Amino acid sequence: MGGAGELYLGLISGTSADGIDAALVAFDGDAPSLVHGITHPWPDDVRASVLALSQGEKHLDLDAFGRLDVAIGRCFADAANAVLAASGTQASQVKAIGSHGQTLRHRPGGDYPFTLQLGDPTVIAAHTGIDTVADFRRADVAASGQGAPLVPALHAVVLGKPGETHVVLNLGGIANITVLGPDGSVVGFDTGPASALMDAWFRRHHGGAYDAGGAFAASGKVDEALLGRLLSDPYFDLPAPKSTGREYFHLTWLDPQLDAQAAADVQATLLELTARSIALAIDRDAPAATQVTACGGGVHNAVLMQRLAQLMPTRKVASSGEAGIDPDFVEAMAFAWLARRYELRLPGNLPAVTGARGPRVLGALHRAPRN
Repeated sequence: MGGAGELYLGLISGTSADGIDAALVAFDGDAPSLVHGITHPWPDDVRASVLALSQGEKHLDLDAFGRLDVAIGRCFADAANAVLAASGTQASQVKAIGSHGQTLRHRPGGDYPFTLQLGDPTVIAAHTGIDTVADFRRADVAASGQGAPLVPALHAVVLGKPGETHVVLNLGGIANITVLGPDGSVVGFDTGPASALMDAWFRRHHGGAYDAGGAFAASGKVDEALLGRLLSDPYFDLPAPKSTGREYFHLTWLDPQLDAQAAADVQATLLELTARSIALAIDRDAPAATQVTACGGGVHNAVLMQRLAQLMPTRKVASSGEAGIDPDFVEAMAFAWLARRYELRLPGNLPAVTGARGPRVLGALHRAPRN
């Protein structure tokens, strides 16, 4: 897509941590259009630290924590500068960057709820010369919300269809759905794992980043007993609003459930867990939906997409690409949209989705140096 208008830049690395998505976005009113998007690679050492920390496999002292915050900030700045160079855009043309950062912990429950994203936004502003809005989730959590998902607000703008019940499915490391009602109502929540567990299991056995196309999963058979144990986790039966992350659904969660299954059979079962938990959530919370529009990296897993279609035969399951929206950059576009909302002092959350006490302007501004 392309378009003229105000330019903002969105940055996010999701729960899969498979790259930093950078989207240059133009706005005509509230409607965004993608000017250019790239996925910028992580340095191997930084990505390894992010994955180990997010899965509870590593702990940092305060000095190492501070260094990682700056390192991630520099990586995000590199991604922003790369998309500017690729699109032939000057930093001075961009009104602001919206940076989600890299989530390491998301604990919206308990006596002291919190959410933690790294990637020092002051570093991003300094290394790009662009004002940077970041820390989008904490205002919602402070208002007793889940702080996630935040992207449903954008889904409503770009994919809402008056008179129809329409589901938008994000297939990142974690899966979430947005239910767009025929009356303009919006409900959304995390359904459980999408690619996070499959990616982690694949790395353990093959060393690669992910199971390309779902080929490894397709080589195995679903273990129904194992699947039943995994689906019995209480998270799947919780009512919305709810959110989760890699810090919950990781290999330490999986390993105690295993017997002596072949690695390919576990991969097949994890793919089925993703597909079935999503289908069950849609059947329960959006029974009238006739269309499911998918975005996120999981749309490239052909086996997963085929299985979702099989489990929901009365619904059309298709990539957001069919609606003219690049599935790889929807979330990055959302944080450009949220940065614009911040600058206009408009709410960025949907209390019906997150459970917050009310609408909140999300984020904090970190100005670029002027000399």
